Amino acid sequence: MRVSAKADYAVRAAAELAAADEGPVKGEKLADAQDIPLQFLEHILLELKHQGIVRARRGAKGGYWLARPADEVTIAEIVRAVEGPIAHVQSTPPEAIEYRGNSEHLQEVWIAVRASIRNVLENVTLADLVADELPDVVTDLAAVPDSWVAR
Repeated sequence: MRVSAKADYAVRAAAELAAADEGPVKGEKLADAQDIPLQFLEHILLELKHQGIVRARRGAKGGYWLARPADEVTIAEIVRAVEGPIAHVQSTPPEAIEYRGNSEHLQEVWIAVRASIRNVLENVTLADLVADELPDVVTDLAAVPDSWVAR
C-alpha cells in the first residue's frame, strides 16, 4: 500500500488538532508544526470538514478543531475522507472483481490485504497516536524487525 502525501498530511494535521489544548488552531500553525504546504493543507482541511471530522471558524479567533473527541476518530476514517475507500484495485472494490484461470484466487488476496490494513487503521485513534499509546495490533507488528525492512 502506498500512503499518499495527502493522506499523510491529513493524519498529521488531525493529530495536531487532537493535541491542541485550547480553542481553534489556525491553519498556518498546523502547517508550520508539521511542515505541510499551507495551500495544500487548507484543501485537505476542507475535505475533512465536509466529512465531519473537523470544524472551522473564520476570523481572528477562528481556526480548526476536531468535530468529535480524539478517541472517536480513527486513522482509517481520516484516510477515507481524503482518499476514498481503502485498498481498492484499479478503483474497484476487490469483492466486485472476478478473476479467471491462474489468477482466480487473487480476489481473496486483495480482500485479505484490505482486511489487514483495516485491522491497523481502524484500531488506531487520534487519541492513541498523540498519547503514544498505540494498540497491540500496531506495536506487535512494528516490533518485528522484518517490518522495518523496505522491499
